[in-house]
Amino acid sequence: MNATNAAPDLGRKRTRPPVGGGRARHDALHHAFVKRTISTQTNAMATLAPMRIALLLTLLTSPAAAWEATTDNICTLTHETADAHIHLTYDPSKPLYTLAITQTSAPWQPTPWFAMRFIGPNEIIISTPQHALTNNGHTLNVADSGFDNVLDGLQFNTMALAFTEAKTVTIPLKGAAPEVQKFRDCTAAYLY
Repeated sequence: MNATNAAPDLGRKRTRPPVGGGRARHDALHHAFVKRTISTQTNAMATLAPMRIALLLTLLTSPAAAWEATTDNICTLTHETADAHIHLTYDPSKPLYTLAITQTSAPWQPTPWFAMRFIGPNEIIISTPQHALTNNGHTLNVADSGFDNVLDGLQFNTMALAFTEAKTVTIPLKGAAPEVQKFRDCTAAYLY
């Protein structure tokens, strides 16, 4: 290869440190860079620590979307999902059970029937033509003097599907069983 075919030196810098004392200087510079980077990251972490603690406290004190039973003059069982609010009551003065499922997005459409399918070890499907829509169609209501099938479905399964011909709402039942039992205990106190 002659000099005319050689690639011109365009002033490229060497990518490798020079042999000898240059290697020690390179290692020292690299060590200083790494130390400075770690120090910067540690300072950033120290700055973020209070923000992380505040975020964690906010998450821990936010209302949970858990099942909750209350035992007052009217027994209630409530649950919140991303799509719906579920509210069961037992009023001993009537005596009457009610179920209200409020959609957070689109309203329920008027249909001739409403059904619930409970999925899990104690599967059951129940339906009724005795339902009503309120709250501009966002809330579907059912009332009856007995809700044992509904309560069994909620307590002994893993998921419920509340549905009509036009709409289905999925209701996870994780954590429901102990709260359903509290609701049952509340209703039993009024029955005897």
